[in-house]
Amino acid sequence: MKYLIASDIHGSAYYCKLLAECFGNSGAEKLLLLGDLLYHGARNPLPRDYNTLQCAEILNELKTSIVCVKGNCDSEVDQMVLDFPVRADFFLFELGGRAAIATHGHNPPALQNQRDMLFNGHFHVPAFEQREDCLYVNCGSVSIPKENSPHSCILAEGDTLAWIDLETGKIFRKENIAPELVR
Repeated sequence: MKYLIASDIHGSAYYCKLLAECFGNSGAEKLLLLGDLLYHGARNPLPRDYNTLQCAEILNELKTSIVCVKGNCDSEVDQMVLDFPVRADFFLFELGGRAAIATHGHNPPALQNQRDMLFNGHFHVPAFEQREDCLYVNCGSVSIPKENSPHSCILAEGDTLAWIDLETGKIFRKENIAPELVR
């Protein structure tokens, strides 16, 4: 299965539209959203073209392709305007021969196997690192990137992860996740 993985849209209609276009052009079968879809959060500035209802409309057009987990800025009222489930704490899947868990990142699960992969957003900074308990992957942020990182998402297929700059459409990082290659 080919996934486009993204997090932290935070109500930006501008960047949500870029994400939808990226998904349409990517050939991915599923759009895996790692939370913080509509609300910008009390600690974040308003993102470009902040319009939660327009974001909901854009995402609802993709509802049959979306798998979503709940972020710390998501609430029960968000479900009232979204036509796909947004309340799960995590999503389990397989990628590149590894068990993978997707979560927002504010309540990370305990993992026991270095072969496992943990995907999250929340910190708004792209990352790829082997940790003691798992391979940690952060897709960055769609609308409010931090530490001078680009507005980003990840295209995941087979053994390859490719971080995409949403403004340019170009890949800015690529990693192989084959268990024998990552240490």
